[in-house]
Amino acid sequence: MRAVRDAVPIDAVVSEYLQLRNAGGGNLKGLCPFHDEKSPSFQVSPAKGLFYCFGCQEGGDTVDFVMKIDHLSFAETIERLASQAGITLRYEEGGYTPGRQQGERIRLVEAHKHAAKFYVEQLDGAEAEIGRRFLAERGFDQAAAQHFGVGYSPAGWDHLTRFLRGKGFSDKELILSGLAQESRGGRPIDRFRGRLMWPIRDITGEVIGFGARKLRDDDTGPKYLNTPETPLYRKSQVLYGIDLAKKDIAKTNRAVVVEGYTDVMACHLAGVTTAIATCGTAFAGDHIKILRRLLMDNSGSEVVFTFDGDAAGQKAALRAFEDDQKFAAETSIAITPGGMDPCELRLAQGDAAVQSLVDARTPLFAFAIRQVVARHNLDTAEGRAAALEAAAPIVANIKNSAIQHEYAVQLAGMLGILDTQFVVRRVGQLARWARERGQRPEQGRAQHRGAPPAAPAPQQPAPRGPALNLRSPAHRTERELLKLALQRPELVAPAFDAYGEDEFTAPPYAVVRHAVEEAGGVTDAGPDYLAKVREAAPDDTVRSLVTELAVEAIHNKNVDEVYAGVQLVQVRLRAVERRIGDVQAMLVRLGAQADPEHLAAVQNELWVLQQYGKSLKDRGAAAL
Repeated sequence: MRAVRDAVPIDAVVSEYLQLRNAGGGNLKGLCPFHDEKSPSFQVSPAKGLFYCFGCQEGGDTVDFVMKIDHLSFAETIERLASQAGITLRYEEGGYTPGRQQGERIRLVEAHKHAAKFYVEQLDGAEAEIGRRFLAERGFDQAAAQHFGVGYSPAGWDHLTRFLRGKGFSDKELILSGLAQESRGGRPIDRFRGRLMWPIRDITGEVIGFGARKLRDDDTGPKYLNTPETPLYRKSQVLYGIDLAKKDIAKTNRAVVVEGYTDVMACHLAGVTTAIATCGTAFAGDHIKILRRLLMDNSGSEVVFTFDGDAAGQKAALRAFEDDQKFAAETSIAITPGGMDPCELRLAQGDAAVQSLVDARTPLFAFAIRQVVARHNLDTAEGRAAALEAAAPIVANIKNSAIQHEYAVQLAGMLGILDTQFVVRRVGQLARWARERGQRPEQGRAQHRGAPPAAPAPQQPAPRGPALNLRSPAHRTERELLKLALQRPELVAPAFDAYGEDEFTAPPYAVVRHAVEEAGGVTDAGPDYLAKVREAAPDDTVRSLVTELAVEAIHNKNVDEVYAGVQLVQVRLRAVERRIGDVQAMLVRLGAQADPEHLAAVQNELWVLQQYGKSLKDRGAAAL
């Protein structure tokens, strides 16, 4: 296991799922994939091979990360990482038997990989001429098809099924994967037949499903048929093209959301390489989470939605607007001219037209305001008042207060209300009510009109692990010393190994000290030292604390022997002072009637402790 874990750098694995930036001290940071947050508290330490979120307390090594984010078993995770690293695994009890001992998810991914290759090969056949013509008519040549892995599913009942059986996959696996379905007679048949096939990949580039486009009039199925919900494929959590777009999304801080597979292809070929699309479902919460992690969700990033200019497209745009507040990024909309989608626009006017479409985007707020205002009769006082009440909450939703004010002024002009300050005050009032109640402005407006109060927001789960008083100087110093022992053991060796658990006043820290001892101590710390300490932790709470301490930055610019010596001395000195207090209290309890020999021994211990404490103060680490 250690060879597999160490062979794949943790930052390479994590960066497949989220954007990482420098956090200082050799660490990287990003938005946590395990809970919603607006500022990055998720840190990765490449040198230690660990990750830790200071917001939700999830942490661990590369194996833990993959297990948690993809919901894999331990065995499946090891198999996936071994495959990435080119390591051949050997299984006990009879050796390696493909198809029998691999985890379920690994098997399903393998089946999809073979299916994708099969479909690509079929696109060259005579039967697939109709598919090649479909692509050519939309401006996609052979190179484009290859780049996106487009293929063709033969029109027969079981071509793919027989092919995958020949690769060792069982009928149960084929049905579970969604590549096959049961016929009326109970035998598996191909789910996709006589269609153009787009492989749908997850963010790491693994094929997890397919989108199939109808080509023939006698095909009575839907225009687009997608893989059903499977252990691999959840349409609400998949963005088509994310594997190709993720690096440019992170680099440019912009994502372009389009509506279909051919639109993604057209955008990428036109130079808009940040284009992605949902797979047969509306853009929603789980899609937002994926983009937020790639964009680092800062105010300088942007999400551009492209929609057809027809009524359906405008309705979709307003739906997207409802999710705007889930982004820190600015959101914009690009309405295609003449009802054309990006694919049709590229075909009619060329690559430059697609680029211009995105460049000429409009802030989503401006679009939403115009759409709402247009529904009202502005020729009457009643119509203008109704339009104001409908549009003001949208303006109040704008995060940037300066832009909010500017739009409030513009709204007054759009409505023909001469008293601009009246509109500005109304918008400000709605925004203030929302802030006070922790709601969106339209929710605040509803409550101030006498509507029943909204249900309270669900509370975030409390952090796991024992509470620590980090305002205590003793606890802060103990924490710093443990961080040094885990991150830079050579700086505190060998002195640290002589420290007792009772020198750590915070019970959780005492348990971590014990785990370090169980792992062999700091003096002989080797390459797998941290892994040993985590394995020595008695439970997940302590293991999580070890990971947290191993990843958290040390609070000093110069992390050297001098700084380490100061922490060692402070922890030891406080322990000595505590013991001096205990011995002095013991002398008081003994009193004058105590046994002279016992009294002398206690007095001698007090003298030794006092001299040691003085030496620590005078000589520092040299006295240890």
